[in-house]
Amino acid sequence: METHTYAVPVEATGWQIPGVASTVAFTWDYQAGRERMLNLYQKGKDKQWDAVHRIDWSHDPDPTDQSVAPDEIVPIFGSATWEKLSRAEKDEVRHHYMAWTNSQFLHGEQGALVCSAKIVGTVPDIDSKFYAATQTMDEARHVETYSRFLHDKLQLAYPINDSLKSLLDQTITDGRWDFTYLGMQVMIEGVALAAFSMIRDFTGDPLAKSINAYVMQDEARHIAFGRLALKDAYAELTEAERAEREEFVVEASYLLRDRFLAREVWETLGYDADELTAYVDRHQMMTEFRKALFSRVVPTVKDIGLWGDNVQRAYEDMGVLQFQDLDVEELSEGDERIAEEVEALIAARGEGRDTPSDGSRGAEIAATIAAAD
Repeated sequence: METHTYAVPVEATGWQIPGVASTVAFTWDYQAGRERMLNLYQKGKDKQWDAVHRIDWSHDPDPTDQSVAPDEIVPIFGSATWEKLSRAEKDEVRHHYMAWTNSQFLHGEQGALVCSAKIVGTVPDIDSKFYAATQTMDEARHVETYSRFLHDKLQLAYPINDSLKSLLDQTITDGRWDFTYLGMQVMIEGVALAAFSMIRDFTGDPLAKSINAYVMQDEARHIAFGRLALKDAYAELTEAERAEREEFVVEASYLLRDRFLAREVWETLGYDADELTAYVDRHQMMTEFRKALFSRVVPTVKDIGLWGDNVQRAYEDMGVLQFQDLDVEELSEGDERIAEEVEALIAARGEGRDTPSDGSRGAEIAATIAAAD
């Protein structure tokens, strides 16, 4: 039976942001489309997938299974508090940390859903409106997917982290369309994409691996969308406008770095949150993990032209400046390739079955044709 458990009662975590979009932008030039943007739009249509049929939900992850999530992923691993815990208590901590991590993914995806819908109405270019419409559908599917994973499989969910909430607040409330792109497409989704890749590549759980592979395939396109739109727009910025956006990049980067301290988990479990947050902040594994999260953000920020001294100093301070020369298009192509490999494996497992629930694209198409007959 489905169980819904929340670390904090949902009625205590409501959050509304007033809409302040400066304009709803209509355009009558329906032929004004950039080739690369229209190609991305076509790919967005072609790559739509259904979480109900594409993902095998019959598998139940075991949070106590070390192959699903080893103890080492818990950022308080090795601390004095951790060493005092029984085996059952360590399993409980790992379960809560997995739920907290995926809850932040879920909340970020809902933020992206709101942002992409906002972009449809505010961005002035018709090709950007086209693509943002496909992204809105992608984000709805991601919210559906992570919500089902949390409630049906982990059976535990956490409220939004304060740092992520602050960044989403700024991203959504700013009336300028490019700030929505910058906060969501470049910063939040860039960090999320790197986090998804680590789960996809290192988890032994097939359900978590397939979810993150498919979501990453979509997110790689979303970041490419932000890059294309902002690179064109930011070529025309004044120095004052550029400085304002670079200031936002610096603030957003520190917020995203600090959101992985997981204070909410230690508080919920009744531990000394100040002590454990300080431990996590200085722990070498978490330091390297937080650096790796910026492997997608740093080269994208440089590519769109927000690469002033303040941004470079911040990334040097964070220890992530070395990512500036990574090829973001090559990374994106790699994410798509891995998602296609996962899809091929799922399709192979479903060979010879007649229903679309086998996850194969061929079965989905066959079912659609049959429904139309």
